[in-house]
Amino acid sequence: MPQRIGRFISLEGSEGVGKTTNIGVISQLLEARDIPFVCTREPGGTPLAESLRDAMLTQRAERVDALTELLLVFAARMQHLENLIKPALARGEWVICDRFTDASYAYQGYGRGLALERIALLEEWVQDGLQPDLTLILDLDPTLAEQRMRARAKDRMESEQLEFYQRVRSGYLARAVTSERYKVIDAGQTMDAVAAAIEVQLTACISDWQTRP
Repeated sequence: MPQRIGRFISLEGSEGVGKTTNIGVISQLLEARDIPFVCTREPGGTPLAESLRDAMLTQRAERVDALTELLLVFAARMQHLENLIKPALARGEWVICDRFTDASYAYQGYGRGLALERIALLEEWVQDGLQPDLTLILDLDPTLAEQRMRARAKDRMESEQLEFYQRVRSGYLARAVTSERYKVIDAGQTMDAVAAAIEVQLTACISDWQTRP
């Protein structure tokens, strides 16, 4: 894996937690510091990866096997890493990603019940040790998240039952205690309070990164 120059930040959370809004918050914070960055998402980020995203999320009569879903995500992730994320980091740009591999553990692992060891094996093959420098987890009770999503059209993943999202939330919180790169943000606060919490965490990380190579 080539030496990294830029920083990699992922934003995680279940449906309806406000990831899109807060990607904008992070973008504004980096712009104010004249830090070059790119925003992207998973699954997706490149033309082929976006096509794989569509294949995974489209509502269909055919049942989609959980392992098929996982393999589609990792195929898209491989394209994303090789054609967008790694080149951007090598240029010295920061990458701000709406979800990354933690979502695979939360959704396909905890949500679908796939063995975490399978996900870890795919992670090793595809990522070759590459991990975000910072992962912000927007945490929200799935019942409240469902209320936020009532007015919008839902894709296949957004149409799951409440129990599924409760398992996904548990997965994220289980991941959050395994590494210092995770910072959990209470997404049930006001938008301004969430933005302020993100600014506190990101500012602290920037200061820390500036003191070490």
